[in-house]
Amino acid sequence: MKPLTGTLESCDGLDGRQFAIAVRQLADSLQYGTDASPFVGSGIEYAQSRPYEAGDPVKQIDWRVTARMGRPFIKEYEAPKQMPVYLLVDTSGSMCVSSTGTSKYAWAVQIAGGLALAALARMSPVGMIGCGERAFDAKPSLSRHRVFLWLHQLRHYRFDEATTLVEKLDQLTEVLTNRAMLIVLSDLRQPDATERLKRLAQKHDCVVLQLTDPAERGRLRAGIFRGEEAETGRTFVGHGRSRWFDDDETADELRRGGIDHLPLPINKPFIHALRGFLRKRDCLGRGAR
Repeated sequence: MKPLTGTLESCDGLDGRQFAIAVRQLADSLQYGTDASPFVGSGIEYAQSRPYEAGDPVKQIDWRVTARMGRPFIKEYEAPKQMPVYLLVDTSGSMCVSSTGTSKYAWAVQIAGGLALAALARMSPVGMIGCGERAFDAKPSLSRHRVFLWLHQLRHYRFDEATTLVEKLDQLTEVLTNRAMLIVLSDLRQPDATERLKRLAQKHDCVVLQLTDPAERGRLRAGIFRGEEAETGRTFVGHGRSRWFDDDETADELRRGGIDHLPLPINKPFIHALRGFLRKRDCLGRGAR
């Protein structure tokens, strides 16, 4: 009988140190940007000069303007807006069951880590939310150490864990008062999740990275069989050509709702596509909408 719990080390073959290295390499590869809106602060690009006020650092005095105006001025620099990034990781059973060597869940955790580190490099606070039955809601932080603590907690999973993506999206609707970026890593198997995302996208910047398993598109190479849905326990009869979900319809709904959506088939190399997707968003300034 298959155990109900597991750890991703047995799935992806990475111990704690190897996992941390893989996450850092992925972060470097993605070169992810969350927003491009400049706000006055202690950044690195010159914005303007203004009259000196008591308490301003002397090292920021603009000597050229000071000499011309006859009174002290200091330089101000542009700093990126610190828009928080929330990574919503689906921890449900359907993410953990896999027909390939590495499950949707294993990839979701690793991608979440890469995105988190890349966002921190842009000085955007990162929060991480587990969209399953376990209690996992980490508030936004600028600490890399905390990010790795969260990731190592997520490397444990249960095959019988139900999804709570809709419930977590409803909670964010209530608590988020300022604009934020929401990145969902899920197979989107919970009804109404798309509608909740479309509602959130009216105020926040929403991205969906939908992980898919080839078996979900009817490639099991099997005869008639009896199956059981991982999250609900619902039984069904299928065959090798059965197609379990209409992902094309989901993709159309998300795009109509103004949500950037990228399907990630786990049986094919997808890092290049993910990197291009994120670069395109950065170049278009989507994070600053």
